Amino acid sequence: MRPGRNLAAALCAISVSALAAGPTFSHDVAPILYRECASCHRPGGVGPFSLIAWQDAGKRAKLIAAVTARHYMPPWLPSEPHFQHERRLSPVEIATLAHWAEAGAPEGNSAETPPPPQFPEGWQLGKPDFEAQMRAAFDVPAEGPDQYRCFAIPTAPGRDRWVSALDMRPGNPRVVHHAILFQDVTGTARKRDTGAGYSCFGTPGFLPARGLGGWTPGSLPVRMADGVPELLHGGADLVLQVHYHPSGKPETDRTRIALYFTDRKPSRRVMDLPLGSNRIDIPPGARSYKVTDHFTVPVDVDALGINPHAHYVCTQMYGYAVLPDGTRRTLIRIPAWNFNWQQQYTYATPIRLPEGTRVEMEFTYDNSEAYRDYAGAGRRCGRTVADVVGKNDEATRRRSVPAAAEMITGLLVPAVSP
Repeated sequence: MRPGRNLAAALCAISVSALAAGPTFSHDVAPILYRECASCHRPGGVGPFSLIAWQDAGKRAKLIAAVTARHYMPPWLPSEPHFQHERRLSPVEIATLAHWAEAGAPEGNSAETPPPPQFPEGWQLGKPDFEAQMRAAFDVPAEGPDQYRCFAIPTAPGRDRWVSALDMRPGNPRVVHHAILFQDVTGTARKRDTGAGYSCFGTPGFLPARGLGGWTPGSLPVRMADGVPELLHGGADLVLQVHYHPSGKPETDRTRIALYFTDRKPSRRVMDLPLGSNRIDIPPGARSYKVTDHFTVPVDVDALGINPHAHYVCTQMYGYAVLPDGTRRTLIRIPAWNFNWQQQYTYATPIRLPEGTRVEMEFTYDNSEAYRDYAGAGRRCGRTVADVVGKNDEATRRRSVPAAAEMITGLLVPAVSP
């Protein structure tokens, strides 16, 4: 046999041998977990266990394979389009985790394990220009329904400031489901918050109620789009809306916030485009009840991002843009809505919507006895019409309420010439 053929045969044998050996933690699995899972699943993180070390990940290999195969983890709801900071695995990566679990979760050569990701002890964006926390700790009982509380955080009187970024740090990630930061120029929240916050399911209870940003487990600090910082009015109150869920034992939380300012005034102003229904009245037993809305944009705009929001009996959520030439573009597509993993999304590249574009949304709800949401908490509606934006428990009488919290909000700015 000629030398060239000998070399080719040897390389083929090595390749087959490596394939037969199967994936290992050090060479194949750790890079996936470090990139997509470690922000939550690390010592001190919001995840219930760490996946940094092989000893921790290996004993949960079958669980990892199961939740990734179902696309339940990492938590990422949209199937399209592309957004910044996507948390999704490729089919090859999902198969790698499955094969690793089937093989008994081998460690491999520990020397090949990449360095674990490093997470700063302080604020990820460095020292903030404004830092504050809830005025007092809030006590979360061991059991009972989820709570939505709003906490007023006064700011010092003075000039208006432009916010370029913000970050949040839950005082107790075990009970903080998510948080949203608003500003209140009316003084309403300050009057309602007597020290322990006030109940505020759906909305913070004042208008206008534009959110500055939010926090969900594993999320990164919120950076405003280039050239479009958010205005913080001088002397306005910041209002922190926190969704708490009991952990099974008494807990306390005192969430902190950090703001970063810029002296650069915006070249364009962000506009909210909320699409939703004024009232949602779902017949009992309806398995596929649809709510739609649309709006035609009067000028050329760029869509920067989108904030889909619904509650427990929503199952699917879609948003589209029909351009003047008939082209149909997907703005958001969530085939399996999960209230537990809602967040705001920023497009990888802004989407141009010419004047005359029709923006459409469609929500689908399941109001049947058989439906259970992903939380497994039995939040479903029974014999009567559902109040899908009301309390979490089962509806027992006919109710129909404004559905202000069930909507898709687009973040638009006036278009500029390319």
